[in-house]
Amino acid sequence: MGTEKTNKGLMETTVFEKYESNVRSYCRKYPTVFTKAKGSILTDQTGKEYIDFLCGAGACNYGHNNDYIKSKVIEYLQSDGLIHGLDMYSAAKAEFIETLENKILIPRGFNYKILFPGPTGTNAVEAALKIARKVKGRSHMLALMGGFHGMSLGSLAVTTERVARDACGVHLSDVTHVPHPAIFKNFDTIDYIETILNNDHSGVDKPAGIIIESVQGEGGINVLPAQWLKDIRALCDRHDMLLIADEIQSDCGRCGAFFSFERAGIQPDIVVMAKSIGGIGLPAAITLVKPEYDVLQPGEHNGTFRGFQPSFIAGKAAIDYFVKEHIDEMAVRKGEIIAKFLSEHIPLINSEIECRGLGVMWGIDMRDYPLGTTQAIRKKCFENGLILELSGSEDTVIKIMPAITIDEETLVKGLEIVYKSVKEIIQTL
Repeated sequence: MGTEKTNKGLMETTVFEKYESNVRSYCRKYPTVFTKAKGSILTDQTGKEYIDFLCGAGACNYGHNNDYIKSKVIEYLQSDGLIHGLDMYSAAKAEFIETLENKILIPRGFNYKILFPGPTGTNAVEAALKIARKVKGRSHMLALMGGFHGMSLGSLAVTTERVARDACGVHLSDVTHVPHPAIFKNFDTIDYIETILNNDHSGVDKPAGIIIESVQGEGGINVLPAQWLKDIRALCDRHDMLLIADEIQSDCGRCGAFFSFERAGIQPDIVVMAKSIGGIGLPAAITLVKPEYDVLQPGEHNGTFRGFQPSFIAGKAAIDYFVKEHIDEMAVRKGEIIAKFLSEHIPLINSEIECRGLGVMWGIDMRDYPLGTTQAIRKKCFENGLILELSGSEDTVIKIMPAITIDEETLVKGLEIVYKSVKEIIQTL
């Protein structure tokens, strides 16, 4: 059977509805067939263009089909370079490791072993949790409310999203979720954690560590204050716990610095990375571990696709590009444009609407409006030629996450579509 097409030669979506699993998600929000992507523009089969504020859920920080990164991958493929390598030695991996160390880690004073856990972020989180528990000989973990860390069982246990947790069908244990300072604004969350660790009647077992996102993505763009990050680092040291930083969505320059926690001047014990570390959306994930905690023995954590060589090529090229093009500075400039636009326009709709973010990762919190409002706004944005996602409790936060490399004209045009769409929907309520 051939591909189902209309009499105009366009592909029908019925092929997906007929054969693809019901679990599919994004296609329901953006019901068109895409055929091309370049920079910050997605094009569907009818030729309609959409500004991309979704950015592959953070996997395409440097834009779709970035010319420099793509050229390195094409060159490698044309040379018949090794594609699948498990964790065997390869030239591609060696060059990636050296580039990551010499251009990112060493200049920041970071000393980490690099663990390749598999192709996705949840693989990196599972490895981090496994390491923390083995190092400390304790099974319990702490995690923040609002955190999202992956869809496999260990990662789900430290995730708080109800829909994701309920779908797994088993009890998720050995984790205590503690208040996030953005959710409990007048509550000393550090003091709370200190109390449950010191009080022998708290009912909380001593944890091996705590996992945090410096900037929560799926949790609603909740930014941890720099002082809080310093305090949690000190708390972990006092209580013999490992600090795990989940940078999967907020790294590779998205929040300004290469790592979003850099603004606090701290060094986590373990850092998990994925998404844009693959350069142009190729699957890649990394768990960075302080050498003294590199305790997993050969084969104790592995995966068939932990050595996808094109990702090493793209990842090295992306780091070179990050340094050469000063992507961190670019993210700061674009972040200032977003912040200025939102501060000038959103109050014209309602001065009570909260906008928050860091670098090129922002949210518009519509929690005071009826449920379904943000879904209508997302649909209106799509109709107006913009793709974005929602996050936070009940999906009440509009997520603005374009490529760092987006040109300023397109960025502002996209922001104007967001403003126009929000205004149109609010006026109908």
